[in-house]
Amino acid sequence: MSNKKPKLRPRERDAIIQSLRAGVTPRTGLQHIQVGRVKEVEALLKDIERVVDGGSAFRLIIGDFGSGKSFFLQLIRIIALEKGLVTIHADLAPDRRIHATGGQARNLYAELMRNLSTRTKPDGNAITSVVEKFITEARKRAKATDQKVNAVIESRLNSLTELVGGYDFAKVISAYWQGHKEEDEQLKVDAVRWLRGEFSTKTDARQALGVRSIVTDSSIYDHLKLVSLFVRQAGYGGLLVMLDEMVNLYKLSSKKARVSNYEQILRMLNDCLQGSAEHIGFLFGGTPDFLYDPRKGLFSYEALQSRLAENTFAKAAGVIDYTSPILHLASLAPEEVYVLLGNLRHVFASGDPEKYLVPDEALASFLEHCSKKIGDAYFRTPRNTIKAFVDMLAVLEQSETLKWHQLIERVDIQQEINTDMPDIETDVSEDDELATFRL
Repeated sequence: MSNKKPKLRPRERDAIIQSLRAGVTPRTGLQHIQVGRVKEVEALLKDIERVVDGGSAFRLIIGDFGSGKSFFLQLIRIIALEKGLVTIHADLAPDRRIHATGGQARNLYAELMRNLSTRTKPDGNAITSVVEKFITEARKRAKATDQKVNAVIESRLNSLTELVGGYDFAKVISAYWQGHKEEDEQLKVDAVRWLRGEFSTKTDARQALGVRSIVTDSSIYDHLKLVSLFVRQAGYGGLLVMLDEMVNLYKLSSKKARVSNYEQILRMLNDCLQGSAEHIGFLFGGTPDFLYDPRKGLFSYEALQSRLAENTFAKAAGVIDYTSPILHLASLAPEEVYVLLGNLRHVFASGDPEKYLVPDEALASFLEHCSKKIGDAYFRTPRNTIKAFVDMLAVLEQSETLKWHQLIERVDIQQEINTDMPDIETDVSEDDELATFRL
């Protein structure tokens, strides 16, 4: 089958290898190395179809540290783009949260909008393209129905005005059209800045665009719902919101801050489960501790725990419920890891079987070595296994005298250590009442 695989572009090949050697997910070429997880992909495909049909979706992608959550999310993002959705993605960080009071939530929104992608612009910064497409469609309809463009824009965005912030959102889109018509580039830039959440004060927004509101820490979810309806009006299937590194909420030292973020997650979950959100899907990537920890995880919030409870029938039968809001990433089988190493070898050879650095025998020997070193962790959390294999290929490529069987026994494979979950120092000054209790 290797002979049927297409050759890789040098740029794509280098991007994959550099990312894997650094232990991070490649942004391109995932189709060349993807293996396994067929059921999980099928489940997310159904979610994408539901979003296109006017529904909503909410999933927590749960997996151990190094098990491939980020890779899986990137793969689903590529599939969503091919299905005609608009995607936005970001990693949570200390300065980027779902809820905050010091600008961290607005930072997250700005990062999401910077990463807004479409099929024709998969690398982000596509907000201007989406607005231009909406304007183009409005001009076509105005010409066909002999109306003014402003009237068509207002009628198409009328449904948005019923939502929180929708009136100003529609006004900003109209301002972009006005800037386009009058060749006022500054007005167009200001409109895009507002859509990206880059205005920090209402005064600046009012002077630039005549609107009375901006994206704030407390309104990012409302604006995401507006964006989902707007991209639909622009001709796309809907909006897919992807947040990774959710463990950063778990690491918040303040209980009050954690609860506020969990309340926002609950709000999104309720809207999706109750059908009150349209054309929008949420995918959140996190570790089991982030979800199950009864003291600091999502399950510490009772309302979320009850809604995210496992299907007891599926658990009793020893099967996985792929319709649950929680999607646990299954471990790769040893056979799938073998295929994965074969794919990596193929990528390293730029898709040319004649340039393979190691034979099939080396793949089996390498996996046997990994099994002896770290046990079944080599396929449960395969990041370190992949990194070590690519590093070995890099050494073989640079030295013609070294042989693969000489290197394999020297490769030191370490079991994946969860660096996302350090000991957390609790801020006792805010809200832990028992922290001040003394005998």
